[in-house]
Amino acid sequence: MTWLVTGGAGYIGGHVVRALRAAGYPVVVLDDLSTGRPERLPEDVDLVVGSVTDQPLVAGVLRGYPVDGVVHLAARKSVAESVARPDWYHRENVGGVAALLDAMAETGVSRMLFSSSAAVYGIPAAPRVDEACRTAPINPYGLTKLLGEQLIAVAGTGYPLSWLALRYFNVVGAAQPLLADRVPANLVPIALAALAADRPVTVTGTDFPTRDGTGVRDYVHVEDLAAAHLAAVNRLMDTRPASAVYNVGTGHGYSVLEVLRRIGAVTGQPVPYEVGPRRPGDPPEVVADVSRIRRELGWRARYGLTEMIASTWLAWSELSGPVRAG
Repeated sequence: MTWLVTGGAGYIGGHVVRALRAAGYPVVVLDDLSTGRPERLPEDVDLVVGSVTDQPLVAGVLRGYPVDGVVHLAARKSVAESVARPDWYHRENVGGVAALLDAMAETGVSRMLFSSSAAVYGIPAAPRVDEACRTAPINPYGLTKLLGEQLIAVAGTGYPLSWLALRYFNVVGAAQPLLADRVPANLVPIALAALAADRPVTVTGTDFPTRDGTGVRDYVHVEDLAAAHLAAVNRLMDTRPASAVYNVGTGHGYSVLEVLRRIGAVTGQPVPYEVGPRRPGDPPEVVADVSRIRRELGWRARYGLTEMIASTWLAWSELSGPVRAG
């Protein structure tokens, strides 16, 4: 039962591909290599270089292997970039979903696992969010993820499509340095980069209504995220039709200052910081309610914040040289 993983040479994709291969699933990867790296892929995984927006190419891959299901990870994912280039984000992310769905319908592929995001929730009314919470994205990136979910759901009413979507929270860590994120946009790698450069981290806001005034977020280890993909793929292999969204997080929130202190404990060096203004639209606290994915897919996070930071630090040290010890 072969699975096509779009974006499989990326940071998350590399972990997902290895989890699928370890479980015995044959895999083929489609990646435009804009951020992906071929060396992340196992030797027994074929790589097709190209864009998921190229519908004839995608259809050819689906026929050629042949493919039984698709894990769709390929997307542009920078919030700031999406604000600067909203039309392009719509073409790449929403257009990519549309082209993929067309190719799947043309070739009779009826299983799809979609990479979504907690960004679909925008600024939630309550700190803990479940999948029934109102979706109101506050940036073009989050909107493209929500529109992708909606396109898939509508497609499932037109032909026999079994689908699931995973709404990721803040992904951290690496199974090994080779698979590490090379485009850090998360607090943990940003803080490690600041340590290496001997400069302070900017904390954006210390006047939130939280336990220490800084924003609280849910972080999830990338290996746990890969395991969630495997659990979802196993569910899609069931003969029962599927159509559901799931949060993927730990269910625990950590403030910015708590994360910085934990980084200091792991690296042996306190992380200096300076206080900056709040970013527009930043919610005080967003934590995943993960009861649904536990109940329906049997998945739960295994790793805590210390393991996430330690694996990121190890990967960062091997790729960039060790962070100087305090």
